[in-house]
Amino acid sequence: MKVVFMGTPDFSVSALEAILDAGHQVAAVVTQPDKPKGRGKEMQYSPVKICALKHEIPVFQPVKVKSPEAVEQLRSYGADVFVVVAFGQILSEEILNMPRFGCVNIHASLLPKYRGAAPIQWAVINGDKETGVTIIQMDKGVDTGDMLMKEVVPVDERETGESLFDKLSAVGARLIVKALDAMEKGEIHPEKQDDSKSCYAGMLKKEMGHICWDEPAEKIERLVRGLNSWPSAYTVYRGKKLKIWESFVGEGEADGEPGSISEVGRDAVWVNTGEGRLKVTQVQLEGKKRMAVKDFLLGYTLQKGEGFEC
Repeated sequence: MKVVFMGTPDFSVSALEAILDAGHQVAAVVTQPDKPKGRGKEMQYSPVKICALKHEIPVFQPVKVKSPEAVEQLRSYGADVFVVVAFGQILSEEILNMPRFGCVNIHASLLPKYRGAAPIQWAVINGDKETGVTIIQMDKGVDTGDMLMKEVVPVDERETGESLFDKLSAVGARLIVKALDAMEKGEIHPEKQDDSKSCYAGMLKKEMGHICWDEPAEKIERLVRGLNSWPSAYTVYRGKKLKIWESFVGEGEADGEPGSISEVGRDAVWVNTGEGRLKVTQVQLEGKKRMAVKDFLLGYTLQKGEGFEC
């Protein structure tokens, strides 16, 4: 099929590569405009743009994809289908209805659960045992379109937001190729979503990572994993932000106020929580590199009863 691919971040790249490998013609890649980054404010290409340029695919970067000029540019490609993967802009009904097969989207959850911007991280944070990928026929709602295909993916006990991101990206790439082939053969069977079972996975914000030690250790441990690698979970140690990159639900009951240090070992620190203790094994102090706690303790002396700010 003749495809226009719309996407921006790393999650989208695997799908673009898979569509190309399957022999579909990608007429154009639509991605967000370049953005300045770093101290030098050099313009940075999106991961999808980098991939498109590697394959010598025309790149279109509209500031507003719903503008009349952008709509006409999209129409000019004469695509059979638009594949949308974390593009970052809302499409108008005119665009949704433009291609012969409409617009299809790869969503990283088992819809209707976790509609919205951050389904991967919330699956970890909430302690789900499984999640997955859904291919949907896009409509004017937010992730409300008919479901075309689904695949379940188990969530491991030590899953992080980053590791689950990689898993679902690979599954989504494989599933979109399967869906495109089925659409072309007329073998697709759309299924309506049950709106009564929907829930929303809101966008992640940096302040979400601020650990409240009054919460149970189990909940904090899931937060640490879910927000790894962005925006990361953190506390405050002697006035500086201390990111916690790895932790476990520790044995034993809390023996002090939430946020206070219960025990200091050779390679871990146990912190009291609202319920149980959190065993912290990998940290990063503001302005420093990420490191194991055993290395952190070579430069900093932590004592039982000392507290982290909540």
